[in-house]
Amino acid sequence: MDFFTAQDHARRKTGHLVVLLILAVVALIAVTTLAVAIALHFMNGGQSASHSNLSSQALSSQGMLSSLSIELVAGVAIAVLAVVVLGGLFKQRQLGRGGRAVAEALGGREINMNTRDADERRILNVVEEMAIASGTPVPSVYVMEEEGINAFAAGHQPSDAVIGITRGTIRNLTREELQGVVAHEFSHILHGDMRLNIRLVSVLHGILLIGMLGGMLLRSMRFRRMGGGKRDNSAVVILGLGAALMLIGYAGTFFGNLIKSAVSRQREYLADASAVQFTRNPQGIGNALVKVGAHSQGSYLQASQAAEFSHLYFSQGVRLGLNQMMATHPPIKDRIQRVMPDWDGRFEPSWPSPQAEDETPDSTDEKTRPGLGLGLGSESGVKTGVLAAVLTGASARTAITSIGQPDQRHLAQARATLEALPERLRTAAHEPYAARALMYGLLLSEDQAVREHQLEALQQIALPDVYRELTQLAPDMVKLDIQLRLPLVELALPALKSLSVEQAQHFRLCVERLISADGQVSLFEWTLHQLLLNNLTEQDSRSSHLKLSDVQHECQALLAVLAAAGQDDADEITAALKSAESELPFALHETGDVGDMQALSLVVERLRRLQPLHKPALLQAMARCIEHSGHIRPAEAELFRVMADILDCPMPPLLSDET
Repeated sequence: MDFFTAQDHARRKTGHLVVLLILAVVALIAVTTLAVAIALHFMNGGQSASHSNLSSQALSSQGMLSSLSIELVAGVAIAVLAVVVLGGLFKQRQLGRGGRAVAEALGGREINMNTRDADERRILNVVEEMAIASGTPVPSVYVMEEEGINAFAAGHQPSDAVIGITRGTIRNLTREELQGVVAHEFSHILHGDMRLNIRLVSVLHGILLIGMLGGMLLRSMRFRRMGGGKRDNSAVVILGLGAALMLIGYAGTFFGNLIKSAVSRQREYLADASAVQFTRNPQGIGNALVKVGAHSQGSYLQASQAAEFSHLYFSQGVRLGLNQMMATHPPIKDRIQRVMPDWDGRFEPSWPSPQAEDETPDSTDEKTRPGLGLGLGSESGVKTGVLAAVLTGASARTAITSIGQPDQRHLAQARATLEALPERLRTAAHEPYAARALMYGLLLSEDQAVREHQLEALQQIALPDVYRELTQLAPDMVKLDIQLRLPLVELALPALKSLSVEQAQHFRLCVERLISADGQVSLFEWTLHQLLLNNLTEQDSRSSHLKLSDVQHECQALLAVLAAAGQDDADEITAALKSAESELPFALHETGDVGDMQALSLVVERLRRLQPLHKPALLQAMARCIEHSGHIRPAEAELFRVMADILDCPMPPLLSDET
């Protein structure tokens, strides 16, 4: 299943989930109405008949049916809907911060990006490599102080995703095994599983509230006096109604968990296969699963809310006993045999000592080390270090086919990119003050007069500590290879996401002041601003329902900007648009001002709403446009990848023909 089909499948799964929810709520209304009717019949029977004939009257089907009415059904329906919907919305609001809310609910602690703990440093390195290789924003990493071997990815979308991992995982797994586990979790990020998983949590919580309401009724009886005479059977009725509601609610939760488990098991097989494709190393994830089976704690978590999020984990996180129907993951032996068919069936792994591996990749000879021959070129065409290769049209087309399906070449490219980044800048990207300074530095103009005007404006509003960091990092920023700008931004995202609301607002003000300092907005300034907005601000959740035919004007405007970024001659711009037109179901024509970045911002807001299966054609048209000249300029590559990010299509790094 390719990325766009998987994305559409996840969207349809959400629709199926809504249908199942409606059916579950209808069933809850019917059963709850019957329970209330019986309770009312008991109460009426207690007031109009003696205690001696109460039993026979209560059993009269005609008497019970007479308690039913349109008003009763409507009242119960409204009450049940209110409980389920409000309960789901309450849980959804609790999880509004995305993956961070899940990680904190499970007792996770965010790992400091500048940690000196060797185990934590190693997992951060692995996550950074995987993120840059897959084209997703670098997620924050949370560690749970649990001995079991487990992990999870959680969030509404890639921009708010986090990776959670237990102490037992980072302590007991080798680097290649960690790669396998993290690649598995990135598959859930890439294929839209996270959003579906969090919606499942909200839905099940709403249904569970019916049972919780019944429990509250039962507990309230402790404070009720049981007197009132022989004919007052209201206490018995309330007890019965409370027990019925508990049974109804927990039965609904039971069947909801069955649905959750069935959905989750199939996605786990896909994630295992994706991890093998990503790393090209079945032993990585396979041996990690063997260690889960051999570990004394397995993959079990002790957190009080572990069961609520059981379908998010790398492996089964809660003990099931004999109730295997509730398993959210396939049997571990089946998973191992799928990725390692020659496995002998024995759980006999070798356990590393804490110092068994260095926190960085193996320092093999540069000639044989993967990734060091890969790279990109600078704006001027001058080759710079290991990132010295030319991007061609094939680079863009390969990147599109690799969306959601990165492989070892992209992982090697990511490693080479991280190694090419100056150590000082890479360290700065991990610290909130310095990360802001880096973003300001990327926005400084090459024109000396404009640069001085920007610095003067920034000094008036920026925090003194951040401005000081900027002046200290400026020499390294000036020498930064242009192809390293985007990876540097991606590395800085976790630190920028940790800003408070007030800090984030001030950061945005400074960014906008720098961009507007010279009275115009360059394409790179717009691209960087859009990338920061897309990943640091909450995006609305309007559905993706538009078709390409609905956004002809928007496609025209975007492709015109892209054509102008790669060609200087008007005839060549027209030819680039003609090339892009071959991938679209409508014609493109000459456009007006391609420098209106404000208008372009409105354009991309509409393009966000494209249906998943309509996105490939637009991306292919963009690829045709930027490949027209025979090579891809850095500005084109950056805009191409940022637009893919905005369209919720994480694009791996563009590879040169030398890879």
